[in-house]
Amino acid sequence: MRNRDDWEIAEIQQLLTNAGQQLQLTGNVQVALAALQSADARLARTDKPQYNLLRRALARDIARMKAVPDTDLTGAAIKLDEAINQIDALPLLSSERMLERTEAEDRKDASRGAAKGARDVPAPATAGIGAWFGRVWNFMREELAQVIRIRKVDDAEALLLSGDQGWFLRENVKLRLLNARLALLSRNEPVFRNDLAAAQAMIGKYFDTRSRRVQTVLTLLKQAQAGAVTVQLPTMAESLGALHALKKE
Repeated sequence: MRNRDDWEIAEIQQLLTNAGQQLQLTGNVQVALAALQSADARLARTDKPQYNLLRRALARDIARMKAVPDTDLTGAAIKLDEAINQIDALPLLSSERMLERTEAEDRKDASRGAAKGARDVPAPATAGIGAWFGRVWNFMREELAQVIRIRKVDDAEALLLSGDQGWFLRENVKLRLLNARLALLSRNEPVFRNDLAAAQAMIGKYFDTRSRRVQTVLTLLKQAQAGAVTVQLPTMAESLGALHALKKE
């Protein structure tokens, strides 16, 4: 270093270089903006004419950083974390619980009421035979509904998963979502979209989409996808270029 000015320019260059690397790797606009503003404040304190071109370049880069819209990548990552934590509790089609707990309780209460009504009816008179048989039939239908359930499944493979295969399926879904989370934070949009779509496809194919838990997870994934808005990040090339030009003088 020839003098104090060279020392100060070297410090500013190191500050801007580190901030530029953070901007490229993590997309952290606030760190880059703080570095630019700090460098401009240092040059303003010296108040030397040879720094005017560099300060103009810094001002233009600062304006570009401030114009970048805010993106809630952290919120999208949190939604992915919540979805990952719920994968183990999602019902598979191959081991489907026929009824959700609240639905089962409602049906159970209704069947108990029907059974009680059937028992409380005295020896049926001629006029009440139809109503009595109706209550008995409703009671039997509610009981059978808890045992037998008919539904259409487009892919029979989803019904043939064994216990071990179900465990591996859950782990694969979680791995896809973890990869999507890492791609989201590193701003790798193609990988993020691909892994998220693959996880959604597996959930839709092998899990019971009528379950409220599955619907909740799918909603979280859609919200994460909507929150990961693509933003073209500016660079600090103009400031770094002006800094290199100043060092050559």
